[in-house]
Amino acid sequence: MRYSALKVLKEALKGHTGWGPAWRNPDPKPVYDYVIVGGGGHGLATAYYLAKTYGRAGIAVLEKGWIGGGNAGRNTTLIRSNYLLDANEPFYEFSMKLWEGLEQDLNYNAMVSQRGNLYLAHSDSQRDVQRLRANSMRLHGVDSELLDLDQVRKRLPFLDFANARFPIKGAFGQPRAGTVRHDAVVWGYGRAADRQGVDIIQNCEVTGFRIVNGAISGVETSRGFIATKTVGVAVAGSSSRVMAYAGMRLPLESHVLQAFVSEGLKPIIPGIIIFGAGHFYISQSDKGGLVFGGDLDGYNSYAQRGNLPVVEDVCEAGMAMMPMIGRARVLRMWGGIVDMSMDGSPIIDRTDIGGLFLNGGWCYGGFKATPASGMCFAHLLATNNPHKVATAYRLDRFQKGLMIDEEGTGNQPNLH
Repeated sequence: MRYSALKVLKEALKGHTGWGPAWRNPDPKPVYDYVIVGGGGHGLATAYYLAKTYGRAGIAVLEKGWIGGGNAGRNTTLIRSNYLLDANEPFYEFSMKLWEGLEQDLNYNAMVSQRGNLYLAHSDSQRDVQRLRANSMRLHGVDSELLDLDQVRKRLPFLDFANARFPIKGAFGQPRAGTVRHDAVVWGYGRAADRQGVDIIQNCEVTGFRIVNGAISGVETSRGFIATKTVGVAVAGSSSRVMAYAGMRLPLESHVLQAFVSEGLKPIIPGIIIFGAGHFYISQSDKGGLVFGGDLDGYNSYAQRGNLPVVEDVCEAGMAMMPMIGRARVLRMWGGIVDMSMDGSPIIDRTDIGGLFLNGGWCYGGFKATPASGMCFAHLLATNNPHKVATAYRLDRFQKGLMIDEEGTGNQPNLH
């Protein structure tokens, strides 16, 4: 059924007895034309666009757990397209435009809220770098703004402007940035993909690939063998483990990224604020909780939990930027697994194994890239050619020296 205000009113009068499941729960078929491994935002978006935009059928999404139970629900909900390099900015702006029409496209309230973001500058050199990024964005036709000290003070009067160690010199922002409800994105894509005839198969873990004469002939799963000629892998922090079933080693490291939410408070954070002297960012949810996070845990891990030193570092950065946050109580914290590439930019490419494709290496940017990632991966699966905004996201760029080093920190993933 399609959702509408009239439908909600009718169901309210009937005691909400007419709502059905958002998507089917089918058993796996023995053969599919396309198999997407990973039922998170990227995998479901890929399946949806593959069916709707490219007209493909016979599509299955395999998820080892339940829809919404993985990393898609373990992020801080931020969306933005404030990138510097030519290889990245068009891609993330493409994603931003898809976000802006997502709710109408999916017929689902994903709670897209474009409240803007501000990245604080604490030194003259940092302001110069921000000016460079802002101008690069404008050259690509993307909105950006530069604020001086008085403008920042007027907009965010609660910041610690007198901090001797981290003085605020100004800020750089993107007015169209914002937040989206992460769970709603997964549910919305799942429901929309199901309406396009995609089989979403939960509790179906991939345990191997069957490769014949250098090409995929199917996948081994916890629910039996599934034959297919085309497999797209989009499993975020588990990319290395899943692709190891095909005998591949990837230029990726898996790290834990923690996030936190406070008790509900009255509205105070107008958008997204990023601390320029450390890795700390904060926004406020519709329920009033302060949602914030920081840097990676400093070791490789597949565990969805973090450690105390990072908790301390995040809280210290928050207190340095806005001391009043020390009065808020943290209700819960969680960790997601991110697959960090050697240059901090993603991979959307075919592999040397015929019919096997990879979508990974999203580092910190996986959630904000969800719509564009799905569209570009679907384009690759359907045409065997990269989408025009994702031509640089080649797997072999690390061998050829064609790095996309957005942060300028080299091939050390924990620094990106």
